Amino acid sequence: MRRIYESDALYRDDDEPGAPRERQRETRPQALRSVPSGSLSRWLVPDRVRYWGLSLEVETPRAEFRVGEHVPFLVTMKNSLPFPVTIATRSPLLWTWHVDDHRGASKLPSEGPPEEERGFQFERGERKRFRKRWDGMFKVAAAEWERAPPGEYTIGASLNVDGAVEKGLYSETTVTLRPE
Repeated sequence: MRRIYESDALYRDDDEPGAPRERQRETRPQALRSVPSGSLSRWLVPDRVRYWGLSLEVETPRAEFRVGEHVPFLVTMKNSLPFPVTIATRSPLLWTWHVDDHRGASKLPSEGPPEEERGFQFERGERKRFRKRWDGMFKVAAAEWERAPPGEYTIGASLNVDGAVEKGLYSETTVTLRPE
């Protein structure tokens, strides 16, 4: 190899575009290392600012439905801050929904998800939408469902954090079930 470099068989020229260039001995970083935005959010942004920047809304296409009719609803979460934020949740279940304080429309006592803290990340200005539906029934046993009678019901959703209502990470809407 040494003979090739000493014999000028390999032509090097900095001015000619097709020829290899002379090696530069100084080292320059090729790219900046990135810091994950979730970590940056946890380190630099106070919790109250992260909670203040998030909003949650539950909406249905109309306010009245017939008994036995499916009730579709849309849960919209939005980060209005100009930077990404990460919210620490109590478990891998990032958010929950309920009908009249029955989580997932189930009247059974639930064990709940494991207590493992997770992060729910929102990019700057990000809007997350989740479409769900309540079939107008409540779970009363492992394999038994009971149709909800006519009346008013509250459908709500919240992020799975302690004190979601006080932190503004909760929303609800009311629907009316009419007789068939």
